[in-house]
Amino acid sequence: MKKRILALLMAGAMALGLAACSNGGDDKTGDDVTTYKVGVAIYEYNDNFMTLYRNEIDRYFKEKETDKVKYEVTFQDGKSDPATQTNQIDTFITQQMDVIICNLVQTSTAEAVIDKIVAANIPLVLINREPLGETDESYPGIVDNPKVCYVGADARQSGTYQGEIVAALDNKGDMNGDGVVKYVMVVGDPENPDAQYRTEYSIKALTDAGIKTECLVENIGNWQTDKGQEITNSALTQHGSEIDVVFCNNDGMALGAAAAIKANNRTVGQDILLLGVDALDDCVEMVKNGEMTGTVLNDHIGQSHKAVDVAIELLEGKDIQNYYWVDYVKVDANYVNK
Repeated sequence: MKKRILALLMAGAMALGLAACSNGGDDKTGDDVTTYKVGVAIYEYNDNFMTLYRNEIDRYFKEKETDKVKYEVTFQDGKSDPATQTNQIDTFITQQMDVIICNLVQTSTAEAVIDKIVAANIPLVLINREPLGETDESYPGIVDNPKVCYVGADARQSGTYQGEIVAALDNKGDMNGDGVVKYVMVVGDPENPDAQYRTEYSIKALTDAGIKTECLVENIGNWQTDKGQEITNSALTQHGSEIDVVFCNNDGMALGAAAAIKANNRTVGQDILLLGVDALDDCVEMVKNGEMTGTVLNDHIGQSHKAVDVAIELLEGKDIQNYYWVDYVKVDANYVNK
């Protein structure tokens, strides 16, 4: 009889122990730790800026972990191919990610991407490449959903800052003194609103300042250093000393342009100007050394942190805004010599 009572007591204790260890059926938790699955889709790993951005996303998610909350972050390289990225998003949905952060390969796919993620009831944070509405205003698929948002910087500002850096020079960018600022425009991805706005607003800043301009060459570099070098070299071969300024939509292409300028025996700051965007470390150093006229800080720290913070707010069921903006910063000789 005593043995039977003892056995019953031991069985009861084991049952209580199992109940204490149970997580109530929630497969995200165990041992009092909640683990969230985060899917991050990046348009292209080879992009200099997005490499900094994704590395900071990874680091910052680790920083935000606690003894009670962990983040299992899975990154995918879209390889600049919409079909590849679509397959990756489908996989994220199949894997039942708790939140998805997406840097679109093409903004024209935004509607399809948003619709399928929303249909799966997964919160979505779009980053870096802003989908635009028909009138360049807020995108309906973002503002119409409380679990979808965009985190980025206003590319109009980055283009304006490029132009203002030139307009602030004593010669206002007219390096050869012929009364007209003649320029080469090295464009990123023509479908990308960032490229469109940087191209438009850099020149608008000059014309708004009363400066006459003339476009000698405008060509597509797709954000790539080798294309920036190729386009600039061809332009210099064709137009030579007519060129006052080379505008590049990003620093990656500006690095290529700098190599072409040097190879053509032109000197930045003396007979030609060179502008980029992103403020990559190499380019900031070049501004400091006079090898670039200026760049514009595209704050990957601020943007990546905001994206992670908002993703966590969505995971916690908090209300969010649909748009979050992080300011650009002018990086010129005055900035680097402070």
